[in-house]
Amino acid sequence: MAVTAPAPRVLADVFPHSLARDALLILGGAVFVGIFAQISVPLPFTPVPLTGQTFAVLLVGASLGSIRGILSMLLYGLAGVVGVPWFAGGASGFTMPSFGYIVGFVAAAGLVGWLAERGWTRTALDTALAMVLGNVVIYAIGVTWLKFSLGATWASAISMGMTPFLVGDGIKILLAAGLFPLLWRQLVKRGLAPRRESDTVIDLTDDSSVVTTEADVDESNPSRD
Repeated sequence: MAVTAPAPRVLADVFPHSLARDALLILGGAVFVGIFAQISVPLPFTPVPLTGQTFAVLLVGASLGSIRGILSMLLYGLAGVVGVPWFAGGASGFTMPSFGYIVGFVAAAGLVGWLAERGWTRTALDTALAMVLGNVVIYAIGVTWLKFSLGATWASAISMGMTPFLVGDGIKILLAAGLFPLLWRQLVKRGLAPRRESDTVIDLTDDSSVVTTEADVDESNPSRD
């Protein structure tokens, strides 16, 4: 008898599954973003500071997957709303003009996590594209919120809430594009993830419980249709 066990879809799946593990990952993701939010540089021409938040959010989504990524960012946002001072620069609450970016973090983590579950963090190009799409979601919500919060024009909102950050985002995307494929290669090298995105077949016909990949099964049955 063979039991099919799904291969890790995102980095967090490498760890043994349990509710406690998921809870810790969700909490850890929120804390991770909160720490990076303290890397904050106020800019005199915009109420949106330069921070490490966006990079952290995209890393959390890509590492945890869609559901855990969304829950982690919901925890981050809700805790900040009720008073935990871990928004950019130690802020909390929801009255700041930049709060739309916090809302955008939830959607972006979900999208990037969904893409990561489909293998979009295995290569540099796919990782970069996933991060770009995540940034688009954050800006779409954040700039829109900023425009209506300040009563600004679209051009002014874009110049305050997006344009100053594009170069920094590009650098962060390049870092992520190098980081995730490297991590997957290391996991494959250590036998913690398969070489290709296929299910792992666990042979239970004897006491040895030999673990093979679908590729191995194909090689051992050359006549298989």
